[in-house]
Amino acid sequence: MEKLNFETAFNYPFNRAKGMWNILWILVPIIGWFALGGYGVRIIKEFIKGEFKQLPIFEFESDLKLGFMMFLKAIPFMIVYIIVTAILDKMDSWAAELVNLLIGLFIVPMLTINFLNKETVNSFFEFKILKSVTNNFRDYIITLLKSILLGIIFLIMWIVLVGIPAGAFTKNIFIADFYRRRVK
Repeated sequence: MEKLNFETAFNYPFNRAKGMWNILWILVPIIGWFALGGYGVRIIKEFIKGEFKQLPIFEFESDLKLGFMMFLKAIPFMIVYIIVTAILDKMDSWAAELVNLLIGLFIVPMLTINFLNKETVNSFFEFKILKSVTNNFRDYIITLLKSILLGIIFLIMWIVLVGIPAGAFTKNIFIADFYRRRVK
């Protein structure tokens, strides 16, 4: 399976630039946030399918419903994650900080992509998919570095405002591509 290249990832939000206006839904409290969340789920699902052509058409009603349902389904994982990070924070040691960093870099992103792909509560707790990270560690590190670089580029582009939606809509593009290629 072919890897997503950096140029395709960078160009993705600009291939249908008017789709970046959807970021303005963030200005509508709660309802806009859920709709934007559902839209983000659909974007990730397209990435997982290998469809990096352009931003999808925003569908307010269905995106709102999807975003709200995904929020509800994510609550159990959020509770567990908050408890784990609270315990690690109480430990106040470099080892606890390292564990927290490793969880944030290697566990949460893959479980999140799995959850967004499968849309089930259980998918947030399918730790067996983490084998794809350990079995392909070098590829995953490169994936993280590409994600960070793309994020930095879009952060710099915030100066001209276009970086805000571009960064928001491509945040997980490389991790979703890794998931597509490496999770069986």
